[in-house]
Amino acid sequence: MAATLARLSPAPFDGAAPLYDEAFTQTNIGKAQRDAVWRHFERAFTSGQVVLDIGCGTGVDACFLAERGVRVVACDSSPQMLAIADRRIAEQRLQKMVRSVLLPAEAIGSLRTNELFDGAISNFGALNCVKDVSQFAGGLAALLKPGARALLVWIGPACLWELIWYLVHRNARKAFRRFHRDGVSANVAGGPPFRVTYPTIRSLAAALHPELRLRSIRGIGVAVPPSYMESCATNHPYLMHSFSFADRALSRIPGIRVLADHVLLEFERTQAPPRPSTQRSR
Repeated sequence: MAATLARLSPAPFDGAAPLYDEAFTQTNIGKAQRDAVWRHFERAFTSGQVVLDIGCGTGVDACFLAERGVRVVACDSSPQMLAIADRRIAEQRLQKMVRSVLLPAEAIGSLRTNELFDGAISNFGALNCVKDVSQFAGGLAALLKPGARALLVWIGPACLWELIWYLVHRNARKAFRRFHRDGVSANVAGGPPFRVTYPTIRSLAAALHPELRLRSIRGIGVAVPPSYMESCATNHPYLMHSFSFADRALSRIPGIRVLADHVLLEFERTQAPPRPSTQRSR
């Protein structure tokens, strides 16, 4: 059962929770993009380590790591997402490996723990909804051991597939929405509105510096398209397989990798002390 440190009612993603796995996790595109991320998770973390999952959603990534012997503290701002995550954890009998906590990413510094983490993950854009990335960085850094890895997957600042798709469909507003650096207003499944930003890699590296140093950049979904193109992926499975294969090479190429649907940024916790927190105690 999720430990409650913060209550958001209603949470922006509560309405999306019941259909999230069906709409993304279990789709061809969702599987291809998540598999690409998981390859990096497997290389970064080993059995016996303790990892923080920020914006864990329905718990898919937390269970993936737990099955490989990694203990996980999984946080999310949505009670409905965590309810599904808790069911998944129980069904897979991973209660001793995963602890869920109701906590938004921007309040991560208020997490109470008796030990520092060996690493952190955040997948598929949860951090694009954080208002103050610098404050988040200070809170996260305070929870990580020196040398710990943080693998953070953001919605990319520019997606070539998105530009082409929406321009073909004569929807310039969506085609260029990622170029609004102050973000765009969004809502999911009738939930309350929230702000989504699409920061550049350079601005993210600066915001997380000096506590977290950028080690590598990988594109997730350079050739594999965004999830709203699932009908095309379903109708052309062999093409999807080729796209997934191409992504392995394209994800590393400077210039091209930042045109992906998502970008995976790997940071390392430095020896620098975390900046003073401006958060109120909860």
